[in-house]
Amino acid sequence: MRLLLICALAVFVCLESQVWAEEPPRPNIILIFVDDLGYGDLACYGSDTIKTPNLDRMAAEGQRWTSFYASGSTCVPSRTGLMSGRHPNLIGKAKLAANRDLLMPAMLKRAGYQNAIVGKWHLAGYPENFGESPMHPLQCGFDYHIGTPGSNDVPAPPGKKQTRDVFDSCDKFSFPVPLIRGKEQIEFPVNQELLTKRYTEEAVQWIQKNKDDRFFLYLAHNMPHAPVFASPEFQGKSAGGRYGDVIEEIDWSVGQVLEAVKQAGIDEKTLIVFTSDNGPWSMFGPHGGTAKPLRGEKGTPWEGGFRVPGIFRWPGTIAPREVSDIAANLDLYATFSALAGGDLPEKAPGYRSLDLSPALLNGKPGQRTQWLYGADGFRSGDYKILYKTKDRSSDPATRQREAMQKHNPPLLFDLVKDKGEQTNLSSRNPEIVERLQREMKEFRLSR
Repeated sequence: MRLLLICALAVFVCLESQVWAEEPPRPNIILIFVDDLGYGDLACYGSDTIKTPNLDRMAAEGQRWTSFYASGSTCVPSRTGLMSGRHPNLIGKAKLAANRDLLMPAMLKRAGYQNAIVGKWHLAGYPENFGESPMHPLQCGFDYHIGTPGSNDVPAPPGKKQTRDVFDSCDKFSFPVPLIRGKEQIEFPVNQELLTKRYTEEAVQWIQKNKDDRFFLYLAHNMPHAPVFASPEFQGKSAGGRYGDVIEEIDWSVGQVLEAVKQAGIDEKTLIVFTSDNGPWSMFGPHGGTAKPLRGEKGTPWEGGFRVPGIFRWPGTIAPREVSDIAANLDLYATFSALAGGDLPEKAPGYRSLDLSPALLNGKPGQRTQWLYGADGFRSGDYKILYKTKDRSSDPATRQREAMQKHNPPLLFDLVKDKGEQTNLSSRNPEIVERLQREMKEFRLSR
């Protein structure tokens, strides 16, 4: 009889484990998305001038990915990939507005999540009336919104361009940028020194209010996109200068979010992800960061334009480790869908999102082995080819776009041995170049 009871109990445990294995864990999801942060701007990614104790703690308690890519090397393409799971260079003529129900917040809403965006959106352009845009966040699956339509440098001060001289001389009110809650403009121009602080306070309040519901919080900071501003409490505090002040306030913001989740009693029920929309705007000197040890910056096809920090924390579920596997921010779509029990837009043109949850939860190898750098390059495994390159997106003094240098045959780099892309291996390895060219064509055509 005792043996029968033991056997029955074992069967029950196995069945229960099987049920849990089939059910998604359905965590709260907080995505902290910053603007123009460089790969080398955080202490946990190598900075020796900027202190980031809260992000360092996130990395130590979770996973720090070292080959994590933005979907594009500039703001809008990156956010397009993030919110749709679709590679921005493979969408073709398709418009996101025609398929708003396929965007990340709409998918999570169908899965039963309450959704908030606090910060920059930048998927509606700069319409005359942002509140009436079909791409307003409240039309795309978000339940709550406060932030700016786009970057904090648009529009430029009257009669001027976004040049180095303007960034050197501007103050917190120089750029006529509106702050909007819901569909109502609540401040114009917004005080840019207080953006990070205000977003943080909004995020903390929203966490407290929604702690008993499953939620998705998209905290999309305007900083450190130029012009950079920190609140008075952080000004002049960092050894990294004005830019360092801004990053250290963002790190403070991360700490406030971590504490809010803990105080709400949902620490072990919450996945927090931190990443950047693209590489740093280094050409603006003290108004931009660094991608070191990578080469390049925002707006370029070098690693420094696309490769960004990627940190994942979920206490009790994600085991701490460093991950060198390839991943991209568009993979967050499939990942969040798998964790939340959502659906996938697999037939949508350009959909390339891959689920990272087996790597996050079980330490398995990442699914992604390839990455497409727009029309300019392609990575497969350790190797990368580049057809066109430039070292900066435009002239910082005039903002005139800089020309691309073409390469035939394409440049070839071993990104494991040469992450700074200094040694072109093309002439010595034509067979590898040929293989990557073939794989790049297949990647672009695959569904």
